[in-house]
Amino acid sequence: MPKAVWNGQVIAESDRCEVVEGNQYFPPGAVRREMLRDSIAHTTCGWKGVASYYDVVAGGAVNKDAAWYYPDPKPAAANIAGYIAFWKGVKIEP
Repeated sequence: MPKAVWNGQVIAESDRCEVVEGNQYFPPGAVRREMLRDSIAHTTCGWKGVASYYDVVAGGAVNKDAAWYYPDPKPAAANIAGYIAFWKGVKIEP
């Protein structure tokens, strides 16, 4: 079962992830919300829409903008609405 790990902490774990462009998107209920902090960052993808970001907070450290999600994706990406993906050193383990 895929899990997202950073700074020795498991942030998310699920066997119901969606894989898009090589990224594991975890269902919202599979993510430890206490380890996420809202960010003001946003980016735009031509086919998925506008992404919002979270900082990941674990073990007393902050990984800025290390998680992203599409709260209202375009129709082609509807399957990842609200799902959360990670980068910036967050390891996705099988």
